[in-house]
Amino acid sequence: MTVEHFIKEKRGTIVDVRTREEFMGGHVATSINIPLNEIPERMEEIKALTSPLILCCASGGRSGQAEHYLSQQGIECLNGGSWLNVNFYQSLQNKID
Repeated sequence: MTVEHFIKEKRGTIVDVRTREEFMGGHVATSINIPLNEIPERMEEIKALTSPLILCCASGGRSGQAEHYLSQQGIECLNGGSWLNVNFYQSLQNKID
């Protein structure tokens, strides 16, 4: 399954792994912010989120690191790449609705 598919079906949770400052500068409307460096200490919170997690950041690098770590912890997740791409898929879905 692809990121586009999960967004189209309104499944999962969009998690932005950028810093709080970056997140406040712009983000996907429905996303939550869990900075990459806080993931290990916020695992209980992460486990409670609706799966799959669609991870995003500025370019896809940090979300790729988050995907690797979280998948090793048994969390169903996908690297959505740039938050701008995820936002684009989300905006397409909102136009359809």
